[in-house]
Amino acid sequence: MPELAVLVQALTNPKAYPHNPKSVELVQTQISFVFLAGDYVYKVKKPVNFGFLDFTTLEKRRFYCNQEVVLNRRLCPNIYVGVIPITKKGKSFLVEGSGKEVEYAVKMRPLPYQRMMDRMLQNDQVTTQMVEMVAKRLVEFHRQAEINEEQAKIGGLDTVTRNAEENFSQVSSYVNKTTTKEQYERIKNYTHSFLKKNAALFAKRVKEGRIRDCHGDLHAAHICFIDGLCIFDCIEFNDRFRYIDVASEIAFLAMDLDFHRRPELSKHFADAYVKASGDKELLQLLDFYKCYRAYVRGKVESFQLDDPHISEDQKSKTLDRARRYFELAEAYIS
Repeated sequence: MPELAVLVQALTNPKAYPHNPKSVELVQTQISFVFLAGDYVYKVKKPVNFGFLDFTTLEKRRFYCNQEVVLNRRLCPNIYVGVIPITKKGKSFLVEGSGKEVEYAVKMRPLPYQRMMDRMLQNDQVTTQMVEMVAKRLVEFHRQAEINEEQAKIGGLDTVTRNAEENFSQVSSYVNKTTTKEQYERIKNYTHSFLKKNAALFAKRVKEGRIRDCHGDLHAAHICFIDGLCIFDCIEFNDRFRYIDVASEIAFLAMDLDFHRRPELSKHFADAYVKASGDKELLQLLDFYKCYRAYVRGKVESFQLDDPHISEDQKSKTLDRARRYFELAEAYIS
């Protein structure tokens, strides 16, 4: 059995942990193994390289674990405990134990699943007041998250174009699997046309300070209504996905509310942000960035189809989600 599989199997054993949890549940994302171990959650980064992220060495995984803690404490300060070592002594793997450090994990306090926004959307528990609260918190966060002139340039037209082209390149192998050829070509042509026609607007946004060090991955699964509000799991692995126009940030959650079939909440959220921030120009970019964000989610879901650690049943559900995201991306084209 490969060393990684042995490690993952070992970390599902409660005896590997210093606080002796009653049980351990493993949850996977496309880039992480997440171990739900009673009073704490441990996230181990997979040794993957998707081009836009690279976790292939132990040192890189340790660095990005530290980045994850520092950056996420901005919007969720009480959840992120720190970075801890996973050690090997003989044939045993231990969390925060003695022995050789062979891996690192982000240690967190658990969040209540029933208070997650995606779960609450499924149960029809999210109100207009709740999305307003999110919008106002983001206005405050974006105002505080200032970046210097060089960093701001990363969020301009050149990077938006690069990110879009990267998407199309990485999705090309999934044409006729998760997206149709017609969708692929139509969204690609729309993106090229919009970027060309609105070059001046993108430049204006940079000049006026609309680029911020944002969260970068703002969808409903990363929002928890606890202690007021906790927004977690931001982008730590690539600055160009986090140094973005606030319009892109807002479009992500607005798109996800559409995905959950709550277009009225999506509109209310975007309008609440515009009202609180005064950024009316954001609305000119909203559908473009919604299309981009839905495409990113479709791409990420597509990647999971190639993950050997994910079951066939999970992959079937992933395939359906990916197709829905690409259909939604196409729906934003006017």
